[in-house]
Amino acid sequence: MRLKYTLATAVLLLSPLSQAALLSFPEEIIPLQVDDKTIEHSFFSKVRELDLAKGEYAVKMRYTDLYEVGYDDHETIESKPFWAKVSIDQDGEYQVEFNRPDNVVAAKAFADQPLIMLQAPNESLATTLVVTQERPRVTTTIASEPSTPTAPRYSTPSTTVTRAAPKSAHPDVVGMLDYWWQQATPEQKQLFLEKIKGN
Repeated sequence: MRLKYTLATAVLLLSPLSQAALLSFPEEIIPLQVDDKTIEHSFFSKVRELDLAKGEYAVKMRYTDLYEVGYDDHETIESKPFWAKVSIDQDGEYQVEFNRPDNVVAAKAFADQPLIMLQAPNESLATTLVVTQERPRVTTTIASEPSTPTAPRYSTPSTTVTRAAPKSAHPDVVGMLDYWWQQATPEQKQLFLEKIKGN
């Protein structure tokens, strides 16, 4: 059993009126902004969790990852900042998820067109989030209790994609195929293999 305690989590546990959700990010997806509030990171400590009241939020993120490209050489792959609308409709832990590319070529394709998902509490399947360059419009955040703050509180460690495909004068077809294969569900992979056998 995994236990994660932060100051914000402790406050939530001790306050009976506080109801919120914990939104967690993987190491490679960095939250930059929630609605109008910029998230401050320090050099030694990155924000990986947000405490949010129920409601809809526009969340700005960036993908950044490090890949080994040679015996003693590494390359950092980083996306432009992108937005997604996140709906919090119940208490509990939400996870931002993605299928991490296993090589530099696939990582560059992912950085050009991020595909991220949101795993809600008590849900068996993650929901693919719509990723845009522009900030999405969200409805007014509704707090579950009058005394519950609507502004996010931050703690440290503990879709259809609407953008066009990556643009390149000479796209790396193998890299793109590998990237999309990693994104597919087992059912989609099976359907694709059956389609290939039929041709």
